[in-house]
Amino acid sequence: MALKCPKVQFTVVDIDSKRIAAWNSDHLPVYEAGLDDIVRARRGINLIFSTEIDNAIYDADIILIAINTPSMEKDNRLGAAADLRGIEQCMRRIAKVARHYKIIVEKSTVPCRTGDLISNILRQNSNPGVNFDVLSNPEFLSEGSAIRDLLYPDRVIIGGLDGTEGAQDVLKSIYSRWVPDDRIITMGLWSSELAKLASNALLAQRVSSINSISAVCEAVGADINEVSRGCGLDARIGSQFLQASVGFGGACFHKDIQSLIWLSESLGLHDVAEYWDQVLKMNESQMSRFVQRVINEVEGGLKDIRIAVLGFAFKSGTGDARNTPASHICNQLLRQGASLFIYDPKVPDEQIRNNLTVELDNRKPQFHICHDAYNAIAGSQVIVILTAWDEFQAVDWSEAHSQMIQPAYIFDGHRLLDASYLKQLGFHYASVGTHSKGRI
Repeated sequence: MALKCPKVQFTVVDIDSKRIAAWNSDHLPVYEAGLDDIVRARRGINLIFSTEIDNAIYDADIILIAINTPSMEKDNRLGAAADLRGIEQCMRRIAKVARHYKIIVEKSTVPCRTGDLISNILRQNSNPGVNFDVLSNPEFLSEGSAIRDLLYPDRVIIGGLDGTEGAQDVLKSIYSRWVPDDRIITMGLWSSELAKLASNALLAQRVSSINSISAVCEAVGADINEVSRGCGLDARIGSQFLQASVGFGGACFHKDIQSLIWLSESLGLHDVAEYWDQVLKMNESQMSRFVQRVINEVEGGLKDIRIAVLGFAFKSGTGDARNTPASHICNQLLRQGASLFIYDPKVPDEQIRNNLTVELDNRKPQFHICHDAYNAIAGSQVIVILTAWDEFQAVDWSEAHSQMIQPAYIFDGHRLLDASYLKQLGFHYASVGTHSKGRI
């Protein structure tokens, strides 16, 4: 936004001074393709990173709220509510500091009708004569392609209650500097909040649906790529999100479905809640099936077997390992007694360690973090590919085969590699959605 609106001042504030320092350094705290160049181009000009929160609140005309809303602990019902304590604290601080009218914009993913909570807190704690308009402007950025998604969005949604049309027009004027008007949609506040949860739920549903079909393919000998292509050519279905894999991960899909399940349960819509809960169960099943396939097909079992794990991020193009399928799979492999040599080009070592939480009786889990794919592969007998990084396609697989213990296995969780070529080299190759050896 700072790139496309050079005459608008954007100040990013946070209570975490170390994080702000990282944003002001040469090593940004997150990896996202293209982000470094944009930050360097605008930082210190119209993009400021600061811990001076009250000054930023006082000066701002528009405040975008981008606070983490993690799932709370589950209770006895399905789903989990979003933790809005950070939002509440932020609203009280804004109300205390603000001395003139401001537009408050929900960017965080929040449950439907959070706008009521925000409005009530602002109204009850504001200074005399200070008014606010509350809008919803949900984020539809996909990690790994976030910059492209922001520059060329499918849609921008701006939600507001009756009487906030002027505020909606102000926010629309920001986006209209680079987004065509027909892609900027205004709607009711509650619809806008729910549109974000529903979008992520529907995308996750497609992933779980195609992964359920991949299980059938493995059992009957069909090829999931061929099935996906046959389905995706139907204009009513389309080809996006029909790529079978080890499952979805990240910070959004799981949390937003949990929130939708909780909302449905709280409204007494138990069949709706169970429907969306099944999407999560299918995702968990896909990861467990992948592990079971490795167990079934590696002769002699996995105890003391060295496994090279290529990829730990939940998807390529990002260094994010939150809720990554790799953590579930790696913990399961460690329980089987395997020794893991893990390589990911972007995930920090600390994130990998924090995700490997398995506890074993009388022994310590054996895993090592490598900083090169070849170091992970050399001396291993099994390779599992858990993130679809392009660089794994560029590995010299003939050389890799010669450095491995035989027989050498590859289990491709993203159908990234050329199966026929690898089999010619002598690999036992298995991928999601294709039959290789017996019923799973």
